[in-house]
Order: sequence, then structure tokens, then C-alpha cells
Amino acid sequence: MHDLPQVRGTLTANRALADLTWMRVGGPADLLFQPADLDDLADFLAALPADVPVFAMGVGSNLIVRDGGIRGVVIRLGRGFNSIDTSGEHVVAGAAALDAHVARKAADAGFDLTFLRTIPGTIGGAVRMNAGCYGFYVADVLISVTVVMRNGAVVDLPASDLQLAYRQSNLPDGAIIVSATFAAPQGDPETLAQRMAEQLAKRDETQPTKDRTAGSTFRNPAGFSSTGRADDVHDLKAWKVIDDAGMRGATLGGAVMNMKHSNFLTNAGGATAADLEDLGELVRKKVYDSQAIRLEWEIMRVGERTGNDPAK
Repeated sequence: MHDLPQVRGTLTANRALADLTWMRVGGPADLLFQPADLDDLADFLAALPADVPVFAMGVGSNLIVRDGGIRGVVIRLGRGFNSIDTSGEHVVAGAAALDAHVARKAADAGFDLTFLRTIPGTIGGAVRMNAGCYGFYVADVLISVTVVMRNGAVVDLPASDLQLAYRQSNLPDGAIIVSATFAAPQGDPETLAQRMAEQLAKRDETQPTKDRTAGSTFRNPAGFSSTGRADDVHDLKAWKVIDDAGMRGATLGGAVMNMKHSNFLTNAGGATAADLEDLGELVRKKVYDSQAIRLEWEIMRVGERTGNDPAK
């Protein structure tokens, strides 16, 4: 690779990524960069040759890294990017702040971001995927984000520029989110705390929180009427169409569609990234063949498959 910029953070060559993802699978990154702070990240990107690809990674809660690893530079934000400020009229959170921590700290200050409490991952990922549950989404409360562009420029973007939609956003190519500002509704701290406790109890009752998963595998599919008109995106549930295709509990290698909740692709032990992705693709095929419904991945899959394992 090219001569690399000097950094104050940590730059590691050929860094294994499996231990940085919830699924515990995948090959190495050519380089892993953990910047010390915003200036370190901006200076690094400004000096990095434009033809070197970059990929921003959070805590790997919604990610499969393929077995061949990731070419280019993986950027993982850490302590310099996990602040949570509730002192003003808005909540400002660093991209590396955990969603659950933001929800709790906001609630303590009387801000209602309780929908974030049960969402695994970081604020950067939550913005990128327009994360949501219980009928609330990041799009409902996001004011703006600060990003570092691929050329190192630090830019504030209004939420409208991201064109947030169901489980997706439109970030500029190569842009890395470093913080987000939220206009959260006011609420009583004790009431908010009780609501989050109830949400956690419901999640633990219905989802395999103790298993090695990456959260929901597929987006809920859009429903269609007999005339072909698209209805509300939540008319159908991914777990239901997976069950109807007979794929609850389906296995491939060390991968399984979880028996407790069939929309949770699980590393039951010894799975490769290929096992997980191929089982997911088999589920998609079975659902389409049986119900003419095309499931879309919610888990992000990145990197290269191994040489004897052709890409799908």
C-alpha cells in the first residue's frame, strides 16, 4: 500500500476483524485506523491517497465481514468520539457512543430517546441505518450530523440531506459520521427509566439476546395489495414470512436461523462468514419461491469472499 500518513491514533496492518464483530467471523482489514480525535481523523483522510477505500465500522453489531477481509482502511472510532452532551436544548452524541448509553443519559436529563435503548450498536450506525423501534426512528429526532468527508473536510449536514428512509440513508461517498444532534421530546426521567426497563424486558423475552447474532437479519418487507399497490412497510414481518417458508431453525455449517426468533441469523458455533451469508441467501430464495416476497438484508455484508468461495 502507499506511504501512509502519520497519525496520533493507532494504525494496524492486516488486523483481524472477527473479534470486533458480534458475529465473530470474517477476515482481516488491510489496515485498521483508530483515530485519537477529530483532527487526527481529518488529517489522516486528507493525506490518504484518494484511491484507497475507507470503511467506517462501529461495534460490529449489524455487520458480517466476509472471510477474505476488507481491502483498504477500516476506520473504527473510539473514546475520542463517544461523548454525550445533554446540557443544552438538544442531545449531542458522538458517533462512537452506544445507543443504549445515549438513551439512558438523555433520560436522566429529561430527554426522550428511549427508542434507542434496545438498539444494539453506536450512534453513527443508528444514523446511517435510520435505526428505530416502537414506532420511532432516528429520522423523527435527528437535526444534523457532523461528518468528515473523504478529503478530510469537516462538514455539518442537516438531517434532510441524508434522505433518511426505512433502514437507509444517503451519505456522501466516503463520509464518516463523527457526531449527531437530536431534538428529543421532553419527559419525566423516572417515567422514561420505567419505559426503558419494560422495553428491555420485552426484548429479552422475545429475542435471542444471549446468542451470537447481528440483530435483525432482514428488513420487514413491504406489503402489496392484490392490485400491486405498495402498502405500509410494516404490513409484513420478516420473521413471519421466514416461518411460512419453513426456515425457522434452518442450518448451514455453524449458522442457524434462530429458533427463538427466526429473523435472527446466528453463529451457533464455528460458523464462517460464508455459512452465515449463504444461509441468509437460502432463506431469501425459499421465501421468494414460496411467497414471491423478496427479503432485503438489514445486516451489512462487507469485504471479499475467499478465493475458493465466489461472491454471490
